[in-house]
Amino acid sequence: MNGWILAATVLLAGGAGTALWGVATGPLSRRVVAQNLSTSAVCASLLLLAQGYGRTSYVDLGLLLAVLGPVGTLVFARLLAGDLTDDRAAAWGLTWTTVGVDVAVVVALCVATGPGRAMVKLLVIGALLIGGNVVASRALSGGFRGVRGG
Repeated sequence: MNGWILAATVLLAGGAGTALWGVATGPLSRRVVAQNLSTSAVCASLLLLAQGYGRTSYVDLGLLLAVLGPVGTLVFARLLAGDLTDDRAAAWGLTWTTVGVDVAVVVALCVATGPGRAMVKLLVIGALLIGGNVVASRALSGGFRGVRGG
């Protein structure tokens, strides 16, 4: 076991534990936020595992999850909009913590990878992961100003 695999294990255990607690307890808004957190933690863990095992296919799975995870959260937010209006999630602390962890993972992997196509792919995944997490959290906490119905 190397440091990358250990970091992925710690991140996955911490993210899964927090997400499981969020899903098992609390109102619907906390459950949707926990779903958003779980996709972010799993994506970052896949990136770390790709480096640890030397398998680039895990990076492709991370890219897929970085695209589809926030979209799933937005679909939940749209479908459950009536139920979520009474109890808006205030998850900005959790969102910025997740963003910080994702930035640290992407920067560490970019340093380890070095310049090239793999680094560009990691930067794209990081931008999708961080941007999607912020947009999904904003949608869950009340939507965007100036957007009708959202």
